[in-house]
Amino acid sequence: MNCEIKGGNFPVAIIDMAPGTAVSCESGAMSWMKGGVKMETNTGGGLGKMLGRAFSGESLFMNRYVAEAPGTLAIGAHSPGEIRKITLDPSNPIVVQKGSFLAMDEGVDLSVFFQKKIGSGFFGGEGFIMNKLSGSGDVLLEVDGGVVEYDLAAGEQMTIDTGYLVMMDATCSVDIVMLKGVGNMLFGGEGLFNTVVTGPGKIMLQTMPMVQFVSRIAEMINVTKK
Repeated sequence: MNCEIKGGNFPVAIIDMAPGTAVSCESGAMSWMKGGVKMETNTGGGLGKMLGRAFSGESLFMNRYVAEAPGTLAIGAHSPGEIRKITLDPSNPIVVQKGSFLAMDEGVDLSVFFQKKIGSGFFGGEGFIMNKLSGSGDVLLEVDGGVVEYDLAAGEQMTIDTGYLVMMDATCSVDIVMLKGVGNMLFGGEGLFNTVVTGPGKIMLQTMPMVQFVSRIAEMINVTKK
């Protein structure tokens, strides 16, 4: 994927498309396009994958942009932050949280990823169902705020607050744990549960999840009204 990311804290990925190339993305992600680029709306792989995306919090349909002649496609982020391009190979699939996926090359497959423990589904901020991206090609991910990356060794763990996990290698495992101590639960201000990711593999964290940002603004508005 030949793209340039512009816009600073309000990023957009501008993709130069050669004839015969195609890019698939979430519905509503296109900001502008020109030249010989045409849009096709589809289920992104059939009814099963469409329902899987619905369960993981993504849109039911996907848009496929095909270049019939040289053209440009711009895909914008939904919130302030960054857009990161990741190049996949068949031996290294990744898992991303809902809302992080923006676009992918034709050689990449988007499917659902089920966390192993059902408790994660009921209590974990990352959700019981996430997205798995595999195959060969480039993927664009949306990040709220900035990006911090870690390489976890085998058995090494990272405890993460709800919503901060963007991506992890599929070699990592994820679990949800309850905070210990009644005082921590009631007065710690961190919620009841944390996400624990265990290596080996790379993880990508975001510095300002939109849910946290919006919650903070709502608190300030309520204080101002009083």
